[in-house]
Amino acid sequence: MARCTAPVNGHRSSSAAAACPACGGRSSRYGGYGYSSGYGSYSSPPAYSSSRSTGSGGGGSSRPRWSRPGSLVTYTPAEVRTLTPVRENFERRVSVPDLRDVFLCHAWDDRRGSAMELHDLLVAKGVSVWFSEKDVVLGSALLREIDKGLAKSRVGIVLVTPALLNRLRGEGIADKELSVLLARDLLVPIVHGTTYDALRDVSPLLGSRSGLSTAEDSMANIAAKLAELVSVEA
Repeated sequence: MARCTAPVNGHRSSSAAAACPACGGRSSRYGGYGYSSGYGSYSSPPAYSSSRSTGSGGGGSSRPRWSRPGSLVTYTPAEVRTLTPVRENFERRVSVPDLRDVFLCHAWDDRRGSAMELHDLLVAKGVSVWFSEKDVVLGSALLREIDKGLAKSRVGIVLVTPALLNRLRGEGIADKELSVLLARDLLVPIVHGTTYDALRDVSPLLGSRSGLSTAEDSMANIAAKLAELVSVEA
């Protein structure tokens, strides 16, 4: 009886199988690059396939538990992971009276530009916003105002722009001071017109915090996500 040559020569192709004195002529068993015999089995690895991810930190979409029924707002899994601890701390502060939904921290130069745009989008969605144009005394220290604003608000947003980076450099905000704010899990960076790499160069600690970016989404969609984040109706 002819012996199978697979242990020596392998049957990695239909031609190799056909040349085997024991297996020749039984090509229907091999299906191209696979075979089975009394010596075991071999199959070539499956073709590699992947899907390109969109958004920050992963592809696909995910729905957080606070998303409103029927909502058309979509989130990446990374965004859900980023916002979940903020939402949990928000829920702990819902019952505290006389708090704004959101404290919007921004550079003074952005007060009538991107900061005002974000403010108006949030207000249009029913979000109460602590905003420097109405609530911050001109000339106040940035950190002090962030701290006071967070104390009067349930969630803090830092609008990170080139103007804010310049302000952070000029005031020399220390990582130790920022750590007090970031440890509360109430702060969401919104990067606009710059990058997280540029933020990390100025403040590694703040730059290490995940957030949202207008390079990945429109300002209107970001406002919609923030509005859902601070909704008590979900």
